[in-house]
Amino acid sequence: MTAYAAYWFLPAVIPLALFISWNDMRDMKITNRTVAVMLVVYAVLGPFAFGWEMYLWQWLHFPVALVVCMALWALRVMGGGDAKLIAAMAPFFVMSDIDVILRVFAASLLGALVVHTLFRLTPLKRPVAGWKSWNAGRYFPKGFPLSMTLVLYLVLAAVYL
Repeated sequence: MTAYAAYWFLPAVIPLALFISWNDMRDMKITNRTVAVMLVVYAVLGPFAFGWEMYLWQWLHFPVALVVCMALWALRVMGGGDAKLIAAMAPFFVMSDIDVILRVFAASLLGALVVHTLFRLTPLKRPVAGWKSWNAGRYFPKGFPLSMTLVLYLVLAAVYL
């Protein structure tokens, strides 16, 4: 991922990622409409960010991720919304950065778990006491760390990669 490409995506991805995180923590749902918007963002901005050849190759990530994630969903390893979101975000990620992507995802997952638990167990949750994720048992709103992974990856690409 080049800084140039990251700059193209960041203005559209940041508000979408915030919306996905908020919605998933509030309702424990990632809607089809939100996933479609993520794909539209890539479809519209991708040619400007990557150029036509790379843009078209990056689309291959979508069906591969969708098949793998839907298989994991069928095995009840992950939620359907999470599977769809991963597939929709996949074209944004450049596979040569896989080591960075996995590290950012691991850090995002741990960070989201810590932040969510901190809010859940303290009075900090009062303004959003009605969120379903507070009482979701063993389920965790993975839209938060997944969208955070995309944003952090793009920020890292804009600054360091």
